[in-house]
Amino acid sequence: LSRFIPAFADSQIVIRGDLQHPQLAPSPRAITLRHLLSHTSGLAADSLAHPLAAQLLGQVEVDGASSLKDVADRLAKVPLADVPGTHFHYEGGNTDLLARVVEVASGQPFAEFLQQRIFQPLGMRDTMFEVPPAARARVVDLLTTDDESGALRIARTLSAERPGVRLKSYDGGAGGLYSTAADYLRFASMLRNNGRGNGVRLLSRKTVDLMMADQLAGLESSGQGHGKGEGFGLGGYVVTDPAARGKLGSVGQFGWSGAASTYFTVDRREKLVAILLLQYLPGGETPLPTLSTPFFNLVYQAIP
Repeated sequence: LSRFIPAFADSQIVIRGDLQHPQLAPSPRAITLRHLLSHTSGLAADSLAHPLAAQLLGQVEVDGASSLKDVADRLAKVPLADVPGTHFHYEGGNTDLLARVVEVASGQPFAEFLQQRIFQPLGMRDTMFEVPPAARARVVDLLTTDDESGALRIARTLSAERPGVRLKSYDGGAGGLYSTAADYLRFASMLRNNGRGNGVRLLSRKTVDLMMADQLAGLESSGQGHGKGEGFGLGGYVVTDPAARGKLGSVGQFGWSGAASTYFTVDRREKLVAILLLQYLPGGETPLPTLSTPFFNLVYQAIP
């Protein structure tokens, strides 16, 4: 990472102490891009497992950053919870740092790179960080469950109350894009087809192989971000044991889920892509039941 962002050349780790007087030690291992892609960099917002490290991370207020460079400058000041490459902690800061690396390596703004290298080649016309005002009526309502009545209502988030507006002051890798089911199908189908989509090759087959290989073998996990029978590849979960997972599927199946009850999976063995988009933030005392397990089981039951 420090080849692209020199401020990470001397990362430190939290040993003990408190918020005012944290005791730090030099990290014996540098953060690599693989650590960021597999969420094993040592950055952790896990307040239960690493309360002090999570507090120190919260202090830099990454969401208030004005650019990806600002994000990187803030995160470079944060001591790590663990030695890089030893523990899994799902943390969006990893992905935003990767987006900054893309900017440094390409010499382009991140949004411009995405448009030129992914969205245009795949024909993803409806994927963007801000929806034009004339098209905002197409954005599906983002619902949640009311705490008292149990009825569905518009969620109290920026994307729900002002659908289509820019969600952050910077174009980041850890969230903020609007898209459609059709566009996301184009992206997921490219992964299913070993890096080739819409007649264009974006990734080599071996890159996709590595992306969908479990990177966590032998590592300790916080248990947050992936479940039983799952590991983590480069950017998403990887199924390691369908029986332990308790869902129909395949070893090597790759995917992820979003906060608003959105799910996707890519199964290259079955030449399958499955996408479920609910646009619902679980909330209240009686949230809607999770539909991912019955959905994916029905998908796999339909395979001859």
